[in-house]
Amino acid sequence: MMSQSQKSFPVTWDQFHRDSRALAWRLTSLGPFEAVVAIARGGLVPAAIVARELNIRVVECVSVKSYDHQAQGEVKVLKPITPDIITRCKAGAKILIVDDLVDTGATARAVRDMLPGAHFATVYAKPKGRDMVDSFITEVSQDTWIFFPWDLDVAYVPPISGGTD
Repeated sequence: MMSQSQKSFPVTWDQFHRDSRALAWRLTSLGPFEAVVAIARGGLVPAAIVARELNIRVVECVSVKSYDHQAQGEVKVLKPITPDIITRCKAGAKILIVDDLVDTGATARAVRDMLPGAHFATVYAKPKGRDMVDSFITEVSQDTWIFFPWDLDVAYVPPISGGTD
């Protein structure tokens, strides 16, 4: 849950799409990649955009749970990576891991352990987890809570000063 001392960073669908495409641009010179592994759920959308932009046809998913109602907890792998992707990575294939955000690095560490030779990319990065990823687009402070487009609804927001006009 976001505390009073945290900053809020709402991201619209348009912004998230632009940032995901920017990530693809950043990754262009590092490929070609044989496969992309999306970290579900947050990494599904940017992985699809990156796969399209880089013409990656093999798209895999690993499902890792580390948050419960906005509070980070123990990392649990709910759906592992297929053995084929793990074998390819061990054989030296260029595999790309994509997620929406690296926060503390706990999820990234768990997935990196599964695919140690893969290139890890996120759209957003916080300082505590930044060293766990190879590429990212935007760094945000550790005390910032990112509200992704799938978490938002259009609603009135009062002025920061608390006034009504």
